[in-house]
Amino acid sequence: MKLTASTRWIRSSSIRGALIALLAGSLLVGCTSSPSGGVSVVDRNNRDRVTSGRYTVQRGDTLWSIAFRFGWDWRDLARVNNIRPPHVIYPGQTIRFSGQVPRAARSAPPPQPPVTSTPTIVTNPVPTPPPLTRPTLPAAKPPATSIPIKAVTRSASGWAWPAGGTVIGRFSSNGSLNKGIDIAGELGQPVLAASDGAVVYAGSGLRGYGELVIIKHSDTYVSAYGHNRRLLVQEGQQVKAGQTIAEMGSTGTDRVKLHFEIRRQGKPVDPLQYLPKR
Repeated sequence: MKLTASTRWIRSSSIRGALIALLAGSLLVGCTSSPSGGVSVVDRNNRDRVTSGRYTVQRGDTLWSIAFRFGWDWRDLARVNNIRPPHVIYPGQTIRFSGQVPRAARSAPPPQPPVTSTPTIVTNPVPTPPPLTRPTLPAAKPPATSIPIKAVTRSASGWAWPAGGTVIGRFSSNGSLNKGIDIAGELGQPVLAASDGAVVYAGSGLRGYGELVIIKHSDTYVSAYGHNRRLLVQEGQQVKAGQTIAEMGSTGTDRVKLHFEIRRQGKPVDPLQYLPKR
C-alpha cells in the first residue's frame, strides 16, 4: 500500500516526538545526581525520613544537622549508627540511613565497691600557724551579658514568637512544601530563641536555609531559624527564650525574612499550633 505524503509526515512526526520524549527522560535522570560531599542519597530537604543510602560527614556537620536534613530524630540516627554520647561525629565518617532502629538498652547501675572498715589512726595534733592577713579587695563586678534577653510572652506549651512581623508563609503538610512558617521583617532585626535550649548547629551547610541556627529544647523538640544575616550564638551554647540568637537577613532566599520550624521527634509540625495567639 502506498503512503501519501501526509501519512509519511504524520508517522515521521510521531517518531520524532518519541525520540524527544526519550531524550528528555534521559536528561531528567541525569539531573538527579547525588550532591557533593560523599552523599549517596538525593538531598531533597523533604519531611519524609530517608531510609536508604549513606552520607559522608563534612566539616561543620553535626549529628543534629544531618538528622534535620534527612528527616530523622537525632536519637534514632545515633542508635542506627551506634553513636554514643556525647554524640561527636568526624569529617569522613559514614552515616547510614538503612536498618532497624534498636531499642535503647537500659544500662544497669554500676556495681558499688564493697564497704570495708578502715582503722582509725590517732596522731598527735600539729599546731597550725595563724593565717596571714591580707588587705580585702573589692569584689569584681560580673561581666555584662553580651547577648540581650527580651521579655517574651509564652504559650501554654512554653513557646514564644521568634520575631515580630507578618507571617507571609504558612506550614504545609503536603509533600516537600513549607515545613515551617516565614516571618517578614527588616534587615538586621533581632531573631529570638523561641524556648530554652542548647544550640546544636550554627552555620550555612544546609541547602536552602542560608545562615541557620538549630536549637535542641528536649529529647523531643528542636527548632530552626533560617535565612539570617549574622549568627550571634555558637554550637554548645545554652540559650533562653527571648535571647537574641541572630540577625534577620536574606541568605539562601530572595527577600528578608525568618524561616522558622519546630520539629517533634524529627518530623516538622505547624509552629502556629505551638506559638502564642496573636
